Amino acid sequence: MGKELVEEYPQALTLFEKANAILGYDLLDCCLNGPEEKLDSTVISQPALFVTSLAVLEKLRIESPEIVLSCEMAAGLSLGEYTAMVFAGAIDFEEALGVVKIRGESMQAAADATPSGMVSLLGLSREQVDSVCEKVSESGELLRVANLLCPGNIVVSGSRGGCELAAEYAVKDGAMKAIPLAVAGAFHTPVMESAVENLATALSRITVKTPEIPVVSNVDARPHLDPDKIRELLIRQVVSPVQWEDSLHYMIGQGMNEFFEVGPGKVLRGLLRRIDRKIPCHLTMA
Repeated sequence: MGKELVEEYPQALTLFEKANAILGYDLLDCCLNGPEEKLDSTVISQPALFVTSLAVLEKLRIESPEIVLSCEMAAGLSLGEYTAMVFAGAIDFEEALGVVKIRGESMQAAADATPSGMVSLLGLSREQVDSVCEKVSESGELLRVANLLCPGNIVVSGSRGGCELAAEYAVKDGAMKAIPLAVAGAFHTPVMESAVENLATALSRITVKTPEIPVVSNVDARPHLDPDKIRELLIRQVVSPVQWEDSLHYMIGQGMNEFFEVGPGKVLRGLLRRIDRKIPCHLTMA
């Protein structure tokens, strides 16, 4: 991940070099050489995705500066919200990476304490997914809605037993697929509660400024200008469902008619197509 990026764009390489000093290990080497199991751990994957996304942004800034300068609003899914905050000038790169490091370590510790996971349920309505969660809860296992991504694509998080039951019940209820995700634990649920204190402490120690452009929060699908409110929502985000579908509806409702996905993949473009196929989404990838 990122090999051609750092070879072609010195600004991207500089970000990884700064990251190494903050993290205390060679992040670029992890991205380029793995192993995969190491990258799958949220301790490594969160800084890797954060830095890579901002490195890709440098590529876009060089190739199409007019696009970056004309951007009117930003959003990022889960960890991507930190990328959006840096882009919007609300948090400096170095300070944000320090928080992302602690976020990843704290969420990994929470996941290790409670073996858990996430499952993507395809083809069910929110009501049907809520019903699946209720049935799983009645069995004594934990399951919560974690990511509301787009129509027919909702991710649930919970105990390992809860995730297995969720897949079973969802298919019986008509789901097209139930796909276990390669993540460390039940993110965006109360399982992550033990991560909140460390994250709150880390966010209290950095400077958060009023964003230069609105950044739509994962928690309530609305932008916020007050730095204290931004901190509060970034803390709540780890234990709250990601309102991605509502976030895009809000942005579209505010007149956003062209999107750019900046990062290591193209998942967000696919989600936008399920919400409004008429709106273009351009890719800038690692």
